[in-house]
Amino acid sequence: MDRIKVARPGPGRPGTRPDRVVADKGYSARKLRAYPRRRGIACTIPERIDQINGRLRRGESICRLDRAAYRRRNVAERCFSRLKQNRALATRYDERAVHYQAMVTLARLRLWLP
Repeated sequence: MDRIKVARPGPGRPGTRPDRVVADKGYSARKLRAYPRRRGIACTIPERIDQINGRLRRGESICRLDRAAYRRRNVAERCFSRLKQNRALATRYDERAVHYQAMVTLARLRLWLP
């Protein structure tokens, strides 16, 4: 998350803090929620059922989920699905991160160009 660049509407450096992080239940751990919270980033991550039951047992309130923001996550998931049609990305043949990132860029260009 340290490499995130958020484009600004006007001149100036790109920002490094997004408005919101949206993830699925697999990223519902306390540590993964704490990192964006420390940086002042809103999280939209649904809780697993065992976490909900633990909150209820302790008498805490249940976290409310911004359902509209969570539904927009589908756009990114479909994009990942289209990118994974590229075999080199799905199996991660490249050992170096720079080569893998270049392959992601090529796959994105193939999706964007007709």
